[in-house]
Amino acid sequence: MIKNPINRLLALFYAIKDANLHWQSANQAQIDQLKHARIIEEQALAAQLAKKSAELAHELTLLQTKHDAELVMYKTRCEQDIKDYKQYLKSLEQLKISIQRSYTQLPEAMAFTIHHHAKQLLNAMWESEDFEEKMRLEMRLIHFMTAVHEDARDFLENTQSKPLPEKTFALIEQQ
Repeated sequence: MIKNPINRLLALFYAIKDANLHWQSANQAQIDQLKHARIIEEQALAAQLAKKSAELAHELTLLQTKHDAELVMYKTRCEQDIKDYKQYLKSLEQLKISIQRSYTQLPEAMAFTIHHHAKQLLNAMWESEDFEEKMRLEMRLIHFMTAVHEDARDFLENTQSKPLPEKTFALIEQQ
């Protein structure tokens, strides 16, 4: 009684195994073809990933090179700007000394006021991010320095009987 169901179960198990074996035998070529296609696709994907990786590495190298060049240019520009700024400050210091020599009767505080005003214009111009504003401030500084020089020249040439740099003070008051 027990043998019969076990035999049927074993027979069913072997029948399923036989069917599976026949199916695999019948479809072996297709299974091999699918495995081969999968291997080819994996290789193609790996090649495509390697190519993309190389392209990205190349782009990264180009960007790094461009960045390095821009950084060198920026540093050079900044160094030149610092040098120019120092020259401006030196020139303003000479302007102050020139004012003190030209106007010996002028109180030292007034000479410092003229120097300070020129320095404020220079700093505002230097710190401005807007190009148009920078140009406007530069023109104001040039106009101011011109007035200072004209006042000093007029005083030294004695064509002006006024003992003070009035054009310069008028510009300071105006601004």
